Order: sequence, then C-alpha cells, then structure tokens
Amino acid sequence: MHPIFSVDGNRVVTSPDAAGPWDPRMQHGSAPAALVVWAAEAIPIAVPMHVARVTIDLMRPVPVAPLTIESEVLREGRKIQLCGIRLKADGVVVVSASVLKIKAQTAELPPGIGGLPVELPGPDQCLVEPGDLANSPFVRSISMRAARGRFGQTGPGAIWFRVDHPLIAGSAVSQAMRAVVASDFSNGTSPALDFAKWTFINADLTVNLARQPIGDWILLNGESWIGPDGAGLAMSRLADQHGYFGRAVQSLVIEKR
Repeated sequence: MHPIFSVDGNRVVTSPDAAGPWDPRMQHGSAPAALVVWAAEAIPIAVPMHVARVTIDLMRPVPVAPLTIESEVLREGRKIQLCGIRLKADGVVVVSASVLKIKAQTAELPPGIGGLPVELPGPDQCLVEPGDLANSPFVRSISMRAARGRFGQTGPGAIWFRVDHPLIAGSAVSQAMRAVVASDFSNGTSPALDFAKWTFINADLTVNLARQPIGDWILLNGESWIGPDGAGLAMSRLADQHGYFGRAVQSLVIEKR
C-alpha cells in the first residue's frame, strides 16, 4: 500500500486508498485529519510544544483528489501556539481546522493525579476486527481489535486502532496523528443506528489530549447520542496501554438511507 498523501510544498497528491465508507470518491475523515496535524506540527516552534487540541470542520466532503495546504500561526505565545490549517480542492476550502500546541514542561504533580488506567483487555488479548462493514480502502491501512462490542455494531463499544501504513510519504506517523486517525472512527466504534439503514456522517472532529499517547495502539472507548432532529454526537475516551489520555467528539448528521 502506498502512502495516503505525497506532499510537495503546499501541494498534495492523494492516493485512492484515502477513500472512506460513504462514497468512493470521498476521503475517510481520518485521512485529512492526519494531514491537518502533520501540517500543524511542521510549523516551527520556539520552544518544545505538543499538540493539545485539534478541531476540524469538514466544510465539504473531501475528494480523493489533489489538495492544497494553507497554514498560518493565529496566536504565538510563550506557552502556546495556535495554528490555522486549511485544505483546498480546486481552490475551494474543504477542511478548516485549528490546532493548539502547549509548551512541554515537567511538572511535579501531587500523588494520585494523572490518567485513569485502562481496565479493558489490551490489543493482544482482543478479537481481530476485519473492518469489512466499513467497506473503505482507508480502513485497510488500519488494524483494529475489539475490546468491547464489535466495530459497526450498535451500542457503546471499545476498539483498539493502529496505523499500519505510511500516511505522508517520507514522514513518520506522529503520536498526535495516531490519536486523530483513531478518533475519526468514533462514529463506527459506537453507532446508535444500523449502518445498513442509516448514515451518520461526522461534520467535524474535536480531539483534546492531556498528554501525548505512547505506542502504536490507540483505544476508543465510546458511545453515541442521537437527537430527534437530525443531529447526534459520537464521543470517545482515548487511551493507550498506559491509561487514558484524551477525548474525541464528533457532531453527526443523521439521515435514513
């Protein structure tokens, strides 16, 4: 499998493997989410910082087509850097995102302060998820292990995710990229509606990180809420094999097939 994206300056070539489950001409949301984080992490910083929050608005379906990246620093401070990232297709903004970085500094915390441990089985003890239900080329670049429930099965679920293939040609997959790639699977991890009868596409994605994840595997421990008027939420707690470290929320557009 080739990398999902090849980047030359601000120009991006997109592989057909970026396609998602809703339309083969459109990207899986994890793909542009990873590209946004990559672009933000490429912006120079004066002191060591790590990504603390990513907010992605999917202005339009992101096509499996060439893209252009626009990056800017919205706020530069001694302790934070707020980045604005836009992805364009044929000159039209398809993704508008902001990425907040926070200065990395050691803090001696009181006893008992820190992430909660994960009480679910680790990926090596979990059922292998083939991801066939998603019917998405992008999913072939991801390994999944079901800790509770099954991927695409209705109800709360907990699934481990691992990125197995390069996302950006010539670049390593950063830990923040791993977190956002997994996070965009929230609506498939804990769907409240039958995938065969309903669509529940996310219009956005917000990921908050208390710390950077450790290792390749990211756990989504999620649930979805569906409102009566066409909107819903998919929410996940994020963990690695050392404990919980973040949260992800998607706003869903609910429609019958």
